[in-house]
Amino acid sequence: MNLPNKLTIFRVILIPFFVFFLLAPYFEGYGNYIAVAIFIVASLTDFFDGKIARKYDLVTNFGKFMDPLADKLLVCSAMICLIETRQLAAWIVIVIIAREFIISGFRLVASDNGVVIAASYWGKFKTTFQMLMVIVLILDLPGRSFQILGTVLTYAALLLTVISLIDYMVKNRNVLKDTK
Repeated sequence: MNLPNKLTIFRVILIPFFVFFLLAPYFEGYGNYIAVAIFIVASLTDFFDGKIARKYDLVTNFGKFMDPLADKLLVCSAMICLIETRQLAAWIVIVIIAREFIISGFRLVASDNGVVIAASYWGKFKTTFQMLMVIVLILDLPGRSFQILGTVLTYAALLLTVISLIDYMVKNRNVLKDTK
């Protein structure tokens, strides 16, 4: 197993630890800091696994499948936890997760037709803003400026989620055409 795939697996392994430190009542006052540190490390593995895989030609089918899945598991787990902590509205999380299901469906249909749907820049921006949103919301630092930043990042992530969905659907609309 190559290094990028090990980083992807490591990201998945970090998720339960992240959730534990964010939600467990034993760490009042500092559990969220441990959780955000874990989330940042996991997010950085996303950046490095792709960079290493492309630079050293280590792209594998396992990586193509697991890397986006690991990202979805990490970010969706975080957002669901943020509903529990009352820092994120459920409807926002539903919209974001619905987009992930729709894109996964598109990719599945495309794969059955021998087409690979690559990640778009909109999708990468979406993921970056979602990760930044999660970090800011978990930190929950006092001060009006920080609260405004959290709100701006939340709605920017939501907007990019919708834009990236529309972008995928428009660019790949031929995938859904019945060819039989």
